[in-house]
Amino acid sequence: MSIRKITRQNILDTDIYCLTALKFSKDRSNIEVVREMLDNGIKLIQYREKEIKSGQKYEECMEIRRMTREAGAAFIVNDDIDLAMMVGADGIHIGQEDFPVHAVRKLIGDEMAIGLSTHAPEEALAAVEAGVDYIGVGPIFKTYTKDDVVDPVGFEYLDWVVKNINIPFVAIGGIKEHNIAEVMNRGAKCVALVTEIVGADDIGGMIKDLRSAMPK
Repeated sequence: MSIRKITRQNILDTDIYCLTALKFSKDRSNIEVVREMLDNGIKLIQYREKEIKSGQKYEECMEIRRMTREAGAAFIVNDDIDLAMMVGADGIHIGQEDFPVHAVRKLIGDEMAIGLSTHAPEEALAAVEAGVDYIGVGPIFKTYTKDDVVDPVGFEYLDWVVKNINIPFVAIGGIKEHNIAEVMNRGAKCVALVTEIVGADDIGGMIKDLRSAMPK
């Protein structure tokens, strides 16, 4: 079986963008949760952990890097540029208040993708101008997975991005089984989910249910 090469251009060529969230994972380790994700056809994992010590993050990311390579899945690290470089991640995802895109690109070189969270049209336009490979669009709905989360942007911003932005994007924020179809019907090809997946009793079953709920 040939494993596709993950590139900056194709990193979002998938339906579900999974993120780790240890505190919502029902006492399962990130490794256990990621294994369930990959075993059920997930092709993109973002490691997002704020409260774990650096050494543990490194160990987890090295193992997740090995697992994602084996599964032909993309691996993105949130915020932590040096960690992403150390483990050979496929991408780094940053926020509006993190280091500027040009400085990040200078550090990581030309191979690794850069994703940037955006919450408004002016941020999306600036992201494109800065040369990011994809943007996060949201939070679409209210979300409780981050302490510093901005207010929901609703469908108005998502609709604007669909019409006006020509680089890949992932919709994120409060997306669940009951609303995923509406988000995708508005033009989102890739959607990010956190608690709906990591907090599910049966992660594989939830992934199947989510894909069943997606518009055909």
